[in-house]
Amino acid sequence: MSLYLGVDTSNYTTSVALYDSATGEMRQRKQLLPVREGQLGLRQSDAVFHHTAQLHALFTELVRDCDTKQIAAVGASTRPRPVSGSYMPCFTVGENTAKILSAALQIPLAPFSHQEGHIAAALFGSGRLDLFNREFIAFHVSGGTTEAVLAKGFDCGFSCEMIAKTLDLNAGQAIDRVGLMLGLRFPCGAQLEQLALQNAQPIKTHPKLKGSDCCLSGVENLCQKLIAEGRDKPYVAAFCLEYVRQALSLMTDSLLEKYGRLPLVYAGGVMSNSIIKNSFTEKYNASFAPPVYSADNAAGIAYLCYRKMNHVHA
Repeated sequence: MSLYLGVDTSNYTTSVALYDSATGEMRQRKQLLPVREGQLGLRQSDAVFHHTAQLHALFTELVRDCDTKQIAAVGASTRPRPVSGSYMPCFTVGENTAKILSAALQIPLAPFSHQEGHIAAALFGSGRLDLFNREFIAFHVSGGTTEAVLAKGFDCGFSCEMIAKTLDLNAGQAIDRVGLMLGLRFPCGAQLEQLALQNAQPIKTHPKLKGSDCCLSGVENLCQKLIAEGRDKPYVAAFCLEYVRQALSLMTDSLLEKYGRLPLVYAGGVMSNSIIKNSFTEKYNASFAPPVYSADNAAGIAYLCYRKMNHVHA
């Protein structure tokens, strides 16, 4: 049996993936959770409902034309982060579905955290599988998380020591709030990026750190002020993204100074932004997940499941 199934039910996306260890092919299907126009995200109870409604259709599509007898194991995101006490109700949908599949197909179940899945997807997608056995700094930047961890890979996941974080808004939250100010639809990241790319005016931002931690709530107030002053939408969008980019860059510089020139990996939906990615690739020679593996996805979980079941160490 060569197929390994992954399930991830985050606060933003329902996702399933199938990794074929014989061919190296990764197949995935995912669907954003529906959010009413003008709203910022969902309550956990609504997220649980929508995952329950969406998951079966994604599974059906994923395993179409697939010999399900070749599924050797199933992995699932069961919590946000690989630390004691980490919990979010939406992950129970994927976890319980994986438990049912494990019992019905009589295959092993491998639990992981959502953050480990993001990091694994970034390593898989960027071709940096060597980092599974090395220490590196990983940034997980999304609507639900903005933090850096000192990651140490081993055969079935990562140990993740938090070494920097946001002290208020997550980067994705800041981007979505500014996007809604500009009349965009949630989630706003891709639309805000397209607006920002239309800007030709110079921009200077001055985010501040507290130690290695950032504060991002200020960008929301600054963008409100820019809109009140009559600045056009492309300028406001570019200002928001430059503020986030500069804050993350300052965090990175601080951590490199503290921990030395460790490899850098960036994961999470915000890091699919081409403006930030191009800047950091040039400045830090950092590794990024390709866009298909940047936002919430089950691909990293499927790959971690394969590694755990086969005791892969290289």
